[in-house]
Amino acid sequence: MGKPSGARFRTYERLKDYAGEVKGTLFESRQLLSTIEDIYRYPLRQSAIDTLNRQLRSGISNMALAQLVIALREEDRLCLIHKEDGELREPKIICSLGLVENNTRGDTNEGRI
Repeated sequence: MGKPSGARFRTYERLKDYAGEVKGTLFESRQLLSTIEDIYRYPLRQSAIDTLNRQLRSGISNMALAQLVIALREEDRLCLIHKEDGELREPKIICSLGLVENNTRGDTNEGRI
């Protein structure tokens, strides 16, 4: 999430708190929850960081912040989401250090490094 003073962290925390406040009311929306998840999972675009920093400094309300971030997401200007063949990329194991020494001398410590 980055530094607690960063735009991503502050926006995420404020939107998470706002989502908790509006849960079960008319203002609760699936778009807001999806936007919060995107902010958590993906890095923000630089233009979104600049916009959010400017708005956070000006004292934007939680509702207005939610509307802004949802609009940025809908315009694909919020997060850098890398897609591979139309699907979200999953983490891949590049290397596992499960190395075992092949002991061909017949020592009693066979298989140990």
